[in-house]
Amino acid sequence: MILLRASVRHLARHPWQAALSVLGIALGVAVVVSVDLASVSARRAFALSAEGVTGRATHQVVGGSAGVDERVIPQLTREVGVHPVAPVVEAWVGVEGAPGRTLQLLGIDPFSEAPFRPYLGNGGHGGRGARGAGAGTRALGTLVTEPGAVLVSRETAAELRVGVSGILVLRVSGRSRPVRVLGLIEPEDARSEQALRSLVVADLTTAQEVLDQPGRLSRVDLILPGGPRGEEVLTRVRAALPPGAQVVPAAARSEFVGELTHAFDVNLTALSLLALMVGLFLAYNTMTFSVVQRRATIGMLRALGVTRAEIVATVLAEALFLAYNTMTFSVVQRRATIGMLRALGVTRAEIVATVLAEALFLGLAATALGLGAGVGLAGGLVRLVTRTINDLYFVVVVRDLAVSPAVLAKGAALGIGATLLAALVPAAEASAAPPGAAIQRIVLEARARRMAPRAALAGLAVLAAGALLVAGAGRSLAWSYAGLFAMILGAALLTPFAMIGAARAAGLPLGWLLGLPGRMAARGVVAKLSRTGVAVAALMVAVAATVGVGIMIRSFRATVVRWLETSLVADVYVSAPTLRAGRGGESTLDPAVIARLRDAPGVQAVGTYRGVRVASAFGPTQLVALGVGPGSYRQFRFLAGSPDTVWPAFQDGGAAIVSEPYAYRHGLVVGSALRLHTDRGERVFPVAGVFADYGSDQGVVMVSRRTYEASWEDRGVSSLGVVLAPGTDAQATVESLRVRAGPGQDLLIRSNRALREASLEIFDRTFAITAVLRVLATGVAVIGVLSALMALQLERARELGVLRAQGLTPREVWRLMLAESGLLGGIAGVLAVPVGIGLALVLIRVINRRAFGWSIETTVPADVLLQAVGLAVLAALVAGAYPAWRMARTPPAPALREE
Repeated sequence: MILLRASVRHLARHPWQAALSVLGIALGVAVVVSVDLASVSARRAFALSAEGVTGRATHQVVGGSAGVDERVIPQLTREVGVHPVAPVVEAWVGVEGAPGRTLQLLGIDPFSEAPFRPYLGNGGHGGRGARGAGAGTRALGTLVTEPGAVLVSRETAAELRVGVSGILVLRVSGRSRPVRVLGLIEPEDARSEQALRSLVVADLTTAQEVLDQPGRLSRVDLILPGGPRGEEVLTRVRAALPPGAQVVPAAARSEFVGELTHAFDVNLTALSLLALMVGLFLAYNTMTFSVVQRRATIGMLRALGVTRAEIVATVLAEALFLAYNTMTFSVVQRRATIGMLRALGVTRAEIVATVLAEALFLGLAATALGLGAGVGLAGGLVRLVTRTINDLYFVVVVRDLAVSPAVLAKGAALGIGATLLAALVPAAEASAAPPGAAIQRIVLEARARRMAPRAALAGLAVLAAGALLVAGAGRSLAWSYAGLFAMILGAALLTPFAMIGAARAAGLPLGWLLGLPGRMAARGVVAKLSRTGVAVAALMVAVAATVGVGIMIRSFRATVVRWLETSLVADVYVSAPTLRAGRGGESTLDPAVIARLRDAPGVQAVGTYRGVRVASAFGPTQLVALGVGPGSYRQFRFLAGSPDTVWPAFQDGGAAIVSEPYAYRHGLVVGSALRLHTDRGERVFPVAGVFADYGSDQGVVMVSRRTYEASWEDRGVSSLGVVLAPGTDAQATVESLRVRAGPGQDLLIRSNRALREASLEIFDRTFAITAVLRVLATGVAVIGVLSALMALQLERARELGVLRAQGLTPREVWRLMLAESGLLGGIAGVLAVPVGIGLALVLIRVINRRAFGWSIETTVPADVLLQAVGLAVLAALVAGAYPAWRMARTPPAPALREE
């Protein structure tokens, strides 16, 4: 109880050191948790949506670019005897009057639905059925007899302000498609409600008319038995399917989505862990400070007979009290405690156990605070994550944040584990020190300076190990990031040694600029190396991350700009609005519109582009059918294959060319055989060349329009590239083409320049979340510097009191403290530059290559480096302003009395 009361009194007097440490660790945990929750929420929204349209199906029959011919149904039911069977038409559509809102159109046969999607039936599992113009099966049956009728969820109807019998105008490929709301789907549980939130249910015929796909199905759902009998039925189904159709497990869709976003998720997680790594340095700083504080009190209590168990129990009680009292746990300032304990016979193991117990409860408080903050932060990040997924991968609408217990458990484990890991070195330092030496602060600092060269050698070894790990990681992103973090840790271990040389070199110029305070500041940075070394390392890591990610983004952007300049060779581009989806093709242009645009004045040539997703030996593959003249071939920069041999094989020989990411992911080279499922069965396309492309991280396969039409039934065109006659004004032609296209279909008609700007806008949106995480990581580092400077302020109170008594003015104290802060920031910034460049090289040439398959040309902008140094200095000055102000105002008398 005596120790408990002493602890409480210390906490009441000095709460800020631990509070800052808790805040730094909590912010690191919050960043990790928020990123994970945002990604989980986006994936969960898609999974619920897929569950709503897949239902209980075990397998699906899918086709090529044009889907499945509906005549396959009688083949399955009569010839093979498969039951139940449910034909499905599915697509994402827009909503007129609600920009950005997307709905999933599901066309069904109402009389086949009961075994598959019971929420559409009368009172089946997962819902109370459909209400409105008749309930359950009766409402579904009415869909067949009511042309243009649909069902929507009650929440969707309320959001879009349309009731039963109201008109809902859908937007498909730029065309308006009005439908009438026949009834409302009312699921009985929250999970079903989320799954159906964006669903529009229609009869097959209505859906085919809305999508302009007569006689075509998106897929056919099957429920096959398990075991040997199921395999037998599956074999018969495969044999009965027409060329171009295949049967796949229903779960394949979700697996494909997971593959699409895997690299995106890994990169986000790694960047968020960087913030936690900076928090780890902060925890280390706190526990080191804790080790050398409160020596005398506990030492005397131990001499009076207080047992080890009582000390541990007191620390636990202190932690619980602080967790209860606004979550600001503090292991308070202790100067003489450990020295006295060692002098009175306390063993090293007991000291280590005490320090780790304190770290455990510090981590508990910080983690609890971080988990709460992470959930709040995730609400904002989920919008950025969802926007990126929509831009790059598939349509997903996220409104609710999915708070996953697994993510919270992961965040808690990381927060507590990082804090304990950070406490190991301070605990070992405390336990290893001889009793007499532990009492003397000067001995500890001397040891820190002696250890700096050894730490530097260890840092070099860790750097080398990290580099070897990165080089030998193969295609594993996890091991690549492990090597990268090892390299960052090695650079941090080098920091104290580098600081000694940098501070000594800065002594002369600081003395010339600031006089005595400048020289004292340079000496003080080295004299307090055990404190300043960790703070500068934390700030260096955060700023180096800013430099590395900044160089990577700028290099990537510059590469994309050069690629756009060479790949966009047409003067004007025409396309229909497209909603991304995990399966299917892009919107198509009306053939009549294409004919009118071909004959427009000033148009010299028109190239066609058709994008679809087809099945291949590697899974779903994005296929592009290119119909351009020889003059447009210059848009391709081949990384493998000679243009003189590529283009004849591509145009007339039925060969394909593949993008660099696709070739990298699947190990393709010139001459490889690529197997694609076509409408006429599986065909082999020789790979004639590999070209640079940054439009898709999954990669694309390109064939000529002639080859495409010889293998697939689809005759659609997704977009046009219009080449204008010499001297024709592009912007004026854009306006005339809009008029000539007519009102039948909304079109995106953009000049070359406008399309480049739109592409770069998507690029910048993609990296918006990266910028947020960089700011958060830097914020953690600023808190770390502030924490270290607050610790120095408490430790140097008597020293500065003596200096004040000897004539040092408050202004000179202010200059001294700010000079030290600025020097710490300057050293961190200068050290961050080479570390950041090395980090960028690994990100560009290893991480991005293994994650996405892209080759990025490295660009090191001078402004990024200058901004990094300025950021470090500014962060340190901001962090040092309050301690400097407080020390300048502290009168010397109390410090001298304590001395």
